[in-house]
Amino acid sequence: MNKPANATAQAPQTQNTEQLQLVSFSVANELFAVDILRVQEINRMMALTKVPQSPPSVEGVINLRGRIIPVLDLRVQFGFQKQEATEQTRIIVIEVSGNTLGFIVDSVREVMRISSSIVDPAPQVGTSIDSSYVSGVAKLEDQLLIMLELENLLSPESLNSITSMKAAA
Repeated sequence: MNKPANATAQAPQTQNTEQLQLVSFSVANELFAVDILRVQEINRMMALTKVPQSPPSVEGVINLRGRIIPVLDLRVQFGFQKQEATEQTRIIVIEVSGNTLGFIVDSVREVMRISSSIVDPAPQVGTSIDSSYVSGVAKLEDQLLIMLELENLLSPESLNSITSMKAAA
């Protein structure tokens, strides 16, 4: 009987000391992050090819070394006002649900390591974006860091549409 109790007692300690390595970026003056292992690359903004009848947040596709990659504008996805690209605008190429997608962000901030102990569960209210997009919120010294739940960013219908776009392109 003692073994299960000890195993349970050790689990929270391991969880609290776990280090998360994240890529942080800004969208509409909010700070977001994704697990660095999900990020394939980060590119400067480039010309996008528009695809008719694509979901509203899909800006178009890019040809990245022979691969056709749909690119979504996170400002549109999160319901923020659309903005023209600047010198800091980047496309983060990420793997989501078996698909490679590009996300347009206002700027990439840094690669950071944080302790999982400073991450709280996603709040149900009080954020300007859909709470299903948020896996957790970390309290940094001067700002909140919103950690994205990548699988929830796109509805199954949007993912199917994106897969169809890649096949058509």
